Amino acid sequence: MTDSPSLAEQYDALLVDLDGTLLLAGQVIDHAAESVQGARQLGARVLVVTNNASRSPGLVAERLTARGIPMTADDVVSSPQAAAAMLAATHRAGDAVLVVGADALADAVAGAGLQPVRSADERPVAVVQGYSPDIGWRDLAEACIALRAGVDWVATNMDSTLPTDRGLLPGNGSLVQALVTATGRQPRVAGKPARPLLDAAAQRAGAQRPLVVGDRLDTDIAAAVSAGMPSLFVLSGVSTAADLLRAPAEQRPSLVSTDLRGLLDPAECAPLSDDLVTADPRSPDGAPGWRVTQSGQRLELFGDENAAGPPVAALAALARSAWRTGVVEVRAADRHAAQALKALSLD
Repeated sequence: MTDSPSLAEQYDALLVDLDGTLLLAGQVIDHAAESVQGARQLGARVLVVTNNASRSPGLVAERLTARGIPMTADDVVSSPQAAAAMLAATHRAGDAVLVVGADALADAVAGAGLQPVRSADERPVAVVQGYSPDIGWRDLAEACIALRAGVDWVATNMDSTLPTDRGLLPGNGSLVQALVTATGRQPRVAGKPARPLLDAAAQRAGAQRPLVVGDRLDTDIAAAVSAGMPSLFVLSGVSTAADLLRAPAEQRPSLVSTDLRGLLDPAECAPLSDDLVTADPRSPDGAPGWRVTQSGQRLELFGDENAAGPPVAALAALARSAWRTGVVEVRAADRHAAQALKALSLD
């Protein structure tokens, strides 16, 4: 540990992603449980903010609690809740909404004062679509009929994939694209990378200084950028160190960490945004113990033999150089750098 304040002390609410950040393939990611507990002890409100539309907040909380991360339903903010709120804001109480998704999504619609239905023959005013492993052609066909009649359309999220123990599998966004292709229409989106879900979470927490935490640059971090919130990118899920080097401006996090230990230990995370970085004037993209130079179309990483920092600090230095120069190919200039690149899967 260092003498610097931890992220859990600097931010009053931590808006933490679920899959790939707390859990991976149903198992708790290393250091997640103790990091959440430690953040709470330091006074931060920890909310799980998830695009997952297949389980209710209560079931998500039960699942996490059973795995050693105590949560209540009020600690979980889900994309079905945000989607239902969007529909309730634009339609009358009691209006029928065609649900394409799990029972948890139907329950959220009912909880918002609308009537969930499963057939276009029931004259819905809107379609709401969320992930369920049981969605089939008939479900998409009912939605297609309703959408071609001109009704409103809200998607819980646009995640193209979801991580499982068998690898990345089709997510809700892939199923939404089937209807985009069939109808030529685009839905309104509640979940990340759209901002309604983060706004709802920050409001629930009463947060003045929220920090978004997640593993996907194209959803978690992009949502934070859209909402104007600082963000911590963790390398425990879908997006990789190589992805970070190639990230467009709208997907660039404020900080990076290997996992949730970065919430408690300043040595386990590294700053990326200009307002958080104190750079060495000899190497404007450097980090403590690391220096980056450009050699043609490659970035060269140098490690200080006496004070090389953790690999995540090397990654931060490389990312800032890559974003400034557009160069994303990297190579090690010494053995310390080689070890860091190997740890980051950049070798």
